[in-house]
Amino acid sequence: MLRYCFSLLCTFIAVALCAQTVRIPAYTGYAIPVEKEASDMFSVQQGLHWTDTRQAVSYSFYVRKTGTLQLTLLARNSVAGSQLKLLFNGKEKLLQVPAGKTFTKVPAGSYTIRDTGFYTIQLKAVKKAGPTIADISAIELTGTVADIHFNPKPRRNAASVHLRYPLPDSVKAVAFYNEITIPEGADLEHSYYMACGFARGYFGIQVNSATERRVIFSVWDAGNEAVDRTKVPDSNKVQLLAKGEDVIANDFGNEGTGGHSHWVYPWKAGQTYPLMVTALADSATATTIYTGYFFVPELQKWKLIASFKAPFDGKYLQNLYSFSENFVGSNGQLQCKVFFGNQWVQRENGSWKELTQGTFSYDATGKAGDRIDYGGGVTDDRFYLWNGGFQKANAVYGQVFDRSAAGKRPMIDWTKNADSASQAIKDRLLIQEAVRKKEIDTTGSNEGVYYQLLREGTGAAVSADDTVTVFYKGSLLKDGSIFDQTGEKPATFPLKRLIKGWQVGLPMCNVGGKIRLVIPSGLAYTIRSRSKAIPPNSVLVFDIEVLAVKK
Repeated sequence: MLRYCFSLLCTFIAVALCAQTVRIPAYTGYAIPVEKEASDMFSVQQGLHWTDTRQAVSYSFYVRKTGTLQLTLLARNSVAGSQLKLLFNGKEKLLQVPAGKTFTKVPAGSYTIRDTGFYTIQLKAVKKAGPTIADISAIELTGTVADIHFNPKPRRNAASVHLRYPLPDSVKAVAFYNEITIPEGADLEHSYYMACGFARGYFGIQVNSATERRVIFSVWDAGNEAVDRTKVPDSNKVQLLAKGEDVIANDFGNEGTGGHSHWVYPWKAGQTYPLMVTALADSATATTIYTGYFFVPELQKWKLIASFKAPFDGKYLQNLYSFSENFVGSNGQLQCKVFFGNQWVQRENGSWKELTQGTFSYDATGKAGDRIDYGGGVTDDRFYLWNGGFQKANAVYGQVFDRSAAGKRPMIDWTKNADSASQAIKDRLLIQEAVRKKEIDTTGSNEGVYYQLLREGTGAAVSADDTVTVFYKGSLLKDGSIFDQTGEKPATFPLKRLIKGWQVGLPMCNVGGKIRLVIPSGLAYTIRSRSKAIPPNSVLVFDIEVLAVKK
């Protein structure tokens, strides 16, 4: 009998020694539905301050070694009478919230944990006494369950996850094309799904609120200022060159500084959206013009978001990547997911290269081990990323994913411009204002091209099918800057290979004549960043002398 009692005592001591206690701070929980932005429901100072009976509260943790587990709440209320219901591991327990000024331990049941993985504690209000349901400072977990993981930080965001697309240094990429799809139910508020990231900026779609969604394109300034753009010298700031209709462009800070642009647009979950960013590098001036384009499926047209000129650059597109970000954190217990498909880059010579490999990574929240619910992979020849939701990770930092090549090269038709009608009105008003101010003169217009015959020609008439030999000078109507001109020798072109404005306007001139064409952007380069000197949506002025034609 004595031997049996001694053995039982040893067992009791061994179990006691194996038991551990961890304390989950109450400020790391989540309200269901989500609390309002100005709410003081969760704070480091007081933990959980719970007042709304319509909201439940949840806490999640990960168990790596099974065993027994006892739950205890550290709770208080100014008055007695509040009741809570705790749901955990398939069981329910009714709890009484103690009255008093100090936090008191409230036993919340013993449980057997038979499987490793994530577990969630949910609290519901059964009865509210006074102005508060309960103040809770922490939840204690005690038992033989070991290696319990939980987020100890007040930052409740899921870890941001990234996908980087390796590109050889020898590839001079002038365009990066990607297709993004958010599955239904994964389009969470306060989430940014970024498709076309590059060394100097990023481009994607965002859920700002229950009623507003955006397409966002931003480019960073040069220099090291991380917070306040007013401290950035003008020589380091990116310059806005053009933006699409209804696009808002302004500054951004607090994550580096730069030029920001966004278009409020009700994009939909389940719909695929192509995005493309282009780069026009000028090594002589060490600048690069970055332009973001978004394809609007219901219009089957491309929309210019914005074009920015970046100083201290002069490089092609580099460090290409995509990511998913939960940027507020109040709904960090929910899972975001995004698919990226059919990635391509266009080389300087016009050829296209498909990108079929991506490398997985995550942000500081993941690196610190605060959140371990993230992942990525390949399905149906598309990459995917996910974060949040307290699901087991299915990818590790630095893991490489390969997808099958689809061979579906982007077919970009810049004449299908989502803002063409409104831009045509702007161009016409700009031309008419220049005429009114006598900055230009016109004889008339033909199919939208304004012209002035500067000298009558006596030779053959020009036909749209001709190859023409000309002297010319091209300038911008906006500021008169010259973007191109012939030198001592004339230039020879098949007219049908030139912009529509030349095809419409030049046949009004004969050989030996000279004509000025004022060409709206829709008949010129539309929304394209055609050259370093021609921003998108530019009205062009050409002075052309026709020397010869070849039928």
